[in-house]
Amino acid sequence: LQVTHVKNDQGVVRVLLFKGEAGFPDDEAKAFKSASVKIKDGKAVVDFGAVPEGTYALSVFHDSQNTGKLRTNSFGIPRDGYGFSNNAMGTFGPPSFEKAAFKVTACKNNVSIKLR
Repeated sequence: LQVTHVKNDQGVVRVLLFKGEAGFPDDEAKAFKSASVKIKDGKAVVDFGAVPEGTYALSVFHDSQNTGKLRTNSFGIPRDGYGFSNNAMGTFGPPSFEKAAFKVTACKNNVSIKLR
């Protein structure tokens, strides 16, 4: 996974990989895998290693203050960058698992997400 358009190199990029819609997009306890990675030159790269074939979705956010939580304003609008696989967007809130879903196959898989 390559995450681009990170506003600055402060903090970390947090990533959740879901295999199925349960918990998507923000329940870390239900995520198949999770990662917290450093940012370099406005980008972050995550390698989850071997992932079984199937349908997955990713959610990511820039944790600029390294608090473990997505910072939001009083209206619930994110103050830091965030994104989902397929660069999916929801109307009012996060996209559905189906909009963000992608297939993992036996060959090498690469995903890119551009933060909003």
